[in-house]
This record gives sequence, C-alpha cells and structure tokens, in this order.
Amino acid sequence: MDHIVLVGASAAGLTAADALRLEGFTGTLTMVGDELRPPYDRPPLSKRVLTGDLEPHRTTLRQDVDLQRLRMDLKLGCRATHVDPVARIVTLDDGDRLDYDGLIIATGLRPRHLPFGRDLAGVHVLRTLDEALTLRVQLLAGPRVVVIGAGFLGSEIAATTRGLGLDVTLVDVESTPLARQLGTQVGGLVAELHEENGVRLCMGRGVTDLLGAGGRVTGVLLDDGTELPAEVVVVAIGSEPAVDWLADSGLPLGDGVLCDSTCRVAPGIYAAGDVANWPHPLTGERTRLEQRTNATRQALAAAGNLLAGPAGATPYAPVPFGWTDQFHAKIQFHGWCPGDARVAYVDGDPKAGRFVALYYAGDRVVGALGWNSARTLRAYHDRIAAPVAA
Repeated sequence: MDHIVLVGASAAGLTAADALRLEGFTGTLTMVGDELRPPYDRPPLSKRVLTGDLEPHRTTLRQDVDLQRLRMDLKLGCRATHVDPVARIVTLDDGDRLDYDGLIIATGLRPRHLPFGRDLAGVHVLRTLDEALTLRVQLLAGPRVVVIGAGFLGSEIAATTRGLGLDVTLVDVESTPLARQLGTQVGGLVAELHEENGVRLCMGRGVTDLLGAGGRVTGVLLDDGTELPAEVVVVAIGSEPAVDWLADSGLPLGDGVLCDSTCRVAPGIYAAGDVANWPHPLTGERTRLEQRTNATRQALAAAGNLLAGPAGATPYAPVPFGWTDQFHAKIQFHGWCPGDARVAYVDGDPKAGRFVALYYAGDRVVGALGWNSARTLRAYHDRIAAPVAA
C-alpha cells in the first residue's frame, strides 16, 4: 500500500496511525478531521474540563512533535463528504479528492438533539472540547441546571455540575440512572449516590418541551406537567454513529458501519471505535461499543488487519471494559451487564461504598462490576463468559 486515509481525528484514528507506523507501514498517511483541533481525549470533558481542573490543552492525545514523528498529513477543519469504494477515492467538503489504497473509518458519534428547543440559548449537548468549554463558561454564572438523560454522560455531567455547587436536576424516562447500561439494581445505588450529594432526580419522566423567553431557555416541561426552572439545560439522550457522509457510498450501514468480524467493511476499508458495528465472535451478535478502551483496541485490530489483508486478518473479540467517575465513586465494569441479569455482591458491601458485583445469565458470569474496587475487580476478569446468543 502507498496511501492510507484515516477519516476521523479521534482516539481511534490516532491509535490506528500509531499502529500502522509501528507495524512497518512507510507510505503516506492522511488523517481527516472535521474539528480544527488535533485528536484529543473525550472522557475528561464531562468531568475535569467542566470543573476547570484540567486545562484544555492537556486533553490533547499527542504533542506536535509526536504527531510529526508519524509523518502524517493532517487535514483538520474539513469533513469527508463521500467515498467511492470502487475508485477508492474520499472526497472532502473543500473539494479535495484523496486516492487511497486503504481506508479506516473512525468518525465516531454525533449527539442526539431533542425535536424542540434546540435553538434556545442555554441549551447544550456535550461531545466536543469546544462544547465543554462553552458550557463551563455558562456554569460559572451559577445557573439552575437540568440534565436530560441519565446514561453515563448525563450522570457524569449532573455529578460534575453538582460538585460545582449548582442546583441540579437529572431527568430520565428510566426508573434509575444507568438502568440501560448497568441494570436497575446498580442503577439504584447510583440514584442514592446522586441524591446523597444533592442532585434532584426525576426518574420515569419524559420531557415534552423546553420553555423559553427572549430566546433563552427558562425551564423544562415534563410529561406529568411538572415545570423545572433552568437557565442551563444539557441534553444527553444518546448519540448516533456519524455515517451520514457514507449514505450514497454503497457501503453496508445500519447502527453504524457494518463490518465483518475482522472490522472489514469492504475491500481495503476497515472501521474502528464508536462507529464500527461488527458480529462479536464471542456472542454471535452484532455489537457497537461506545467505550474509550474499545476505540483504542479496535483501532489496533483494524490497522493490523488492513495491513495483513483478508487472508491474514484475525477476528476482533474483546471482553468489553468501561468506567465512569461520579462524585466519590469510580465504577468500572468488564464484560456484559444486561438489565435482566441476576446481580450478586461477591466482595465488599454497597453500604460501605466499596464492592464487586457479578452479573449472571443463568449460571454463567457474563459481567463484573467494581465500585471503588479497581484492584479487587481484576481478579474476576477471567470468570467472565460471553452471553449465549439467542
């Protein structure tokens, strides 16, 4: 191969570039990113960047000198608009056309918006560093904050803003925070954590409108008629894979870019990170993981398989790993945490704020979760078995 294009100036895209060079690729590398910033880390945005504890430049994943060592053509502030997988050409929004021998798609996610109130001042989503910095400026004014969505991102934002001493309400249609991610049993403990720290919870409620006056948000209307006053509203209702630019490419799309078990999308094209959807060899089911650790591991796999070619490619079969930091709790998990799993505490005690829980599907351990128990949790990793495919 003479030219490999990486679409997505992300953690996955940068890791793929590192891997390609380390595995001996000496040709031309081009990375395309729609932000003006070089690749940076996203997990701190909802935590230390919002608090001001981490300066924006500290989120950068590589210093300029390290990027230069990759001998990579960085095309920042421009967006890929089309790919022709037959002619092997990526077209950019500035009209540039990039011929490629290999292509890695790592475009990540775009946040979902509510169908109303998007244009009101004070309404935010949080995906980029610039969005985090804009939100932080408004938080410094001491507003009342409503966070809509109690998944990982929404729960972290609620914890962070409450830690700043603000009046915070967290809203979700589920019965507990993180119900979809970790189940309602552990979700109930997260709810207690937030309530103990002064977050007002409105669980099992939907949002029907955002209220405003003079072009600024003034509140949130719930489906039971409750009005929550707010000067800042953060919408964290999930994200969608950034695949719109591939709509007319002929590539297989669904919930992301549809790959095979080796992350291959089409001849010479692989995908990695939040945008990649592949049949997990351990479960037999299609999987798309929105986890920072997966972005790195999958990028390594995609880069290696691209260079190896179909004959030498190996399936990508990770045991998922993720984490979230909220107030004084560091929650980490390995494997799968389905909502219908039986959860058993096997070490420590939830009342003490330190424990390990196992998730069972029948008699199989399919997941392990540690609450302030990182070291103890490692001992349970090898007990995890993948869920049996339905």
